[in-house]
Amino acid sequence: MTERRLPPVVARLWGREASPRYGPRPSLDLGTIVDAAIRIADRDGLEGVKMSSVAAEVGMATMSLYRYVGSKDQLLIVMADAASPEPPALHDRGWRTYLADWTRANRDFLLSRPWLLALGQHTPPAGPRSLRWLDRAIAALADTGLGYGERLHIAATLSGYAIRQAALAHALNRTTDATDSMVGLAEYADVLGQVLDPDGYPELTAAVRANAFGVSEEWVDDADFTFGLDLLLDGIQALIARGSR
Repeated sequence: MTERRLPPVVARLWGREASPRYGPRPSLDLGTIVDAAIRIADRDGLEGVKMSSVAAEVGMATMSLYRYVGSKDQLLIVMADAASPEPPALHDRGWRTYLADWTRANRDFLLSRPWLLALGQHTPPAGPRSLRWLDRAIAALADTGLGYGERLHIAATLSGYAIRQAALAHALNRTTDATDSMVGLAEYADVLGQVLDPDGYPELTAAVRANAFGVSEEWVDDADFTFGLDLLLDGIQALIARGSR
């Protein structure tokens, strides 16, 4: 059976590209270029990452950069994997404790580098670090009796929850225009209280009056995150229990 040829970006992620036999020896490596691109993203946001700005950061001509990475899109994919930290260590923790830590760590590193959220998740994970996150999540569920398909769906669901929570917190915490931004839960609830019509939104109005949105000064409310995460983990627990019966 003929082995399928790796897509160029996957080959780059795993260092599987064939080295040219002839020509001048490369003066840089992909890791140095990606590190420079991440520095720019951390400093200027994703909009600051251009092939020209990355080339300037490493002191080379823009066209020379294409010897190391085929396009800006490929560079962004490699950046996303390189910017991700290692997943939490599994050790001997139970699946619920570990997956709670795993999901929280996923959210936290996205909040620490909001430009990763701007990249979106257009393709399945294919890089070394992103696949280690996936591997550890399904490994935590190895003794639950769930099949691989179920475990992969659980990992995808928890990852999606972390992404949504990080994106919401980031979007609502931005204060680019201080006179027009809602910077906390209390202010948001106050705005809702002024615009909601009790006849059209009876339950939401009652929720606002009962301070259901909380009084946090920031949008990152750990209690809210934990509540939603516990709902998901309870669902996983029910799935495991159903399978054991």
